[in-house]
Amino acid sequence: MQKETKELVDLGLLLPLMEEFYTIQGEGFHKGTAAYFIRIGGCDVGCHWCDVKESWNAALHPPTAVETIVRNAVKHSNTVVVTGGEPLTWNMNPLTEELKAKEAKIHIETSGAYPLTGQWDWICLSPKKIKLPKEEIYDVADELKVIVYNKDDFRFAEEQAAKVSSKCILYLQPEWSKRETVIPLIVDYVMANPKWKVSLQTHKYLNIP
Repeated sequence: MQKETKELVDLGLLLPLMEEFYTIQGEGFHKGTAAYFIRIGGCDVGCHWCDVKESWNAALHPPTAVETIVRNAVKHSNTVVVTGGEPLTWNMNPLTEELKAKEAKIHIETSGAYPLTGQWDWICLSPKKIKLPKEEIYDVADELKVIVYNKDDFRFAEEQAAKVSSKCILYLQPEWSKRETVIPLIVDYVMANPKWKVSLQTHKYLNIP
């Protein structure tokens, strides 16, 4: 990467854009809502079950001006979801400032593994055992979404739930490849612990992005 480009990326004025698309939010509190998704490349959390591993290497995705990203987004929706990869790898302030100027409602899906930047209307925290969230994000998370791959993830979910605020909505979501095994476990767990809700990747059932 050229020095000038790297400086602009570091400032958040350019972002490694993997893809952008208009679809239906498939997970969590806002499932069923039409939204424009901005997927930012770059992630070193390294979940072995990640279904977008092609997002990990930021160098594969073109540094794109935030003005261009915002212009494309607001053509389609005033609800914008920023995801990754891990979007907080980068400075999110310029992107969210531009979106706010267009009166967009901005959501982020993050592991919380990096310092929180940007102005958000909704923060979905999806923590990972291998790189835990920064403490600062727990108090501001609107939604805690824990992916359940095996039984130990219920223990991890309770550890994480103890750190978020009382207003944070708690979700358990089956890892897609293990869904037949873990969905019955999640159902039983939520019935026994009704502070939790079930989140499903409904977009995969609907066969949409």
